[in-house]
Amino acid sequence: MPIQLDPERNEPAALFEFAGSFSGQRVLEIGCGDGRLTWLFAAQAARVVGIDPKPDDIALAIQNCPAPLRGCVEFHVGTIQEFETSEIFDLALISWSL
Repeated sequence: MPIQLDPERNEPAALFEFAGSFSGQRVLEIGCGDGRLTWLFAAQAARVVGIDPKPDDIALAIQNCPAPLRGCVEFHVGTIQEFETSEIFDLALISWSL
């Protein structure tokens, strides 16, 4: 039997309880991994930038990005210390990255 992550869907509940509505928000997701959590909120957000230091995870995130989200979701390989941007974000998320 394959491992099922979060079968009770506690992560999405906690995410939306913490952040409220993602509607129209510009979101920086630190430690986005393969995009597993990104897809939970990206459709509501105006823009999502995900960063992760693992190239294989970023490759999976790009590969698995749903077609309707490709215009508003962007992924980068690297750490938050390396990430450079002049963009302003409304919300920054970090999970599973400690």
